[in-house]
Amino acid sequence: HAASAGTYILYATQIAAMAPGTNLGAATPVEIGIVPGVPKPPEGKPSGEKSSGNTVPADETMRTKIMNDAIALIRGLAEMHGRNAEWAEKAVREAATLSAGQALDAHVIDLVADNTDALLAAIDGRTVKVNGAMHTLKTKNAVVETVEPDIVTRLLTHLSNPNIAFMLLIAGALGLVFEFTHPGTFAPGTVGVICLVLGLYGLNQLPLDYAGLALVLVGIGLMVAEALTAGFGVLGLGGLIAFVLGASFLVNTDVPAFQLSWWVIGGTAAVCGVLLILLLGYVWRAYRKPRHHKTNDILGVQGQVIDWAGESGHVWAHSERWAARGAAGLSPGQTVHVRDIDGLTLIVERTETGKPAHHPEPVHGGE
Repeated sequence: HAASAGTYILYATQIAAMAPGTNLGAATPVEIGIVPGVPKPPEGKPSGEKSSGNTVPADETMRTKIMNDAIALIRGLAEMHGRNAEWAEKAVREAATLSAGQALDAHVIDLVADNTDALLAAIDGRTVKVNGAMHTLKTKNAVVETVEPDIVTRLLTHLSNPNIAFMLLIAGALGLVFEFTHPGTFAPGTVGVICLVLGLYGLNQLPLDYAGLALVLVGIGLMVAEALTAGFGVLGLGGLIAFVLGASFLVNTDVPAFQLSWWVIGGTAAVCGVLLILLLGYVWRAYRKPRHHKTNDILGVQGQVIDWAGESGHVWAHSERWAARGAAGLSPGQTVHVRDIDGLTLIVERTETGKPAHHPEPVHGGE
C-alpha cells in the first residue's frame, strides 16, 4: 500500500516494484492541522468555490500553490526515472489509484514480484543511476536482514497515540494536584511529573491546537482551585466545561487516526465529575459540621513540667509538649495546671497539693 506520501516515495526510487494485491495512488495533498496563512473555509462553502468578485480567496490561492507544487514534485520524480508522468499528475490532482497489475501496464512501476526473494532475483544485474553514477545491482542470493524497531521506538510510537498522550497528561496533572494537597508523599508527584512530560511529548508529535491545550489546563486548574477553596461547585463546574471543550479540539485535524476518541474524553470527564461531586459532598458536610474550639479544651488541664528556667520552660499537657510561661521556681516533674493560652504558649500555675485542677467543659459552636 503506497498511498498519499507513499506514492511520492515509490516514484523517487531507482527501481519501483509492487507485490500482487497491493495498490498505490491517492496522492492529493491533505492538510494535517492548519497551513500557516490559510483560513478555514466558511461553513457550507467548499474550499474550492469561487468568490463572487474578481478576486480569488486567499485559502483557494494557497491550496492552488500547494497542489501545483506537489504536481511539479511528482512529475520531476517521474521524469528522473523514466516513469509515467501523466498518471503521476492524475494521482495528485484527482486522487487516482492503481492496482499492481494496472501500475505495471501503465509504466508506473518496473516490475511485480511475489516476495522479497523474487524481487532480488528479478533486479539482479540491472543498472541504476545514483548521484550521477551508474551502478550494476548484484542482489541474487543476497542475505536479507530485517531491522525491527527497538523498544524505545515502539514506546515513542505508542506515546504519539493522541488518546494515550491525553490520558498521560491528565494522570500527570492529577498526580501533581495530589502532591500539592498532600506534601511529602513524593510518589504521586514523581509519577505525575513523568506522566506529564511523556504526555506533552506525545502531543507535540501531533497537530496540536494550543487553544485547546490551554482550555484543558485551565479546566484542570479550576478543578484544583475548587479542591483548595470554598467555591461551592462554581469553579469545579466551570473547570469541567473548559476541560471538555478544550479536549474536543485539542488535536486540530480531520484525519481520524489523529483525533481524540470521544470515549476517552467522556471517560476522563466522567471521572473528574465524580471526583468533583465527592469533593463537594465532603465540603458541604464539613461546612454543616459544628465548629469545635480546641483552644478551650486545654484550659484547666493538668500538666507536668519537663524543664524550666526563670519564668518559662516546657510542660507535658494534653499528651503534647508545650512551651509554657509561669511563676519562677518551678522544677521538672512538678504538676501544674493550664490557666490560659497565648498563641501556642501555655500560661500555667503551680497546682496546690490536694486541690484538683479545674477542667472546664469544651465549648462547641455551630449554626
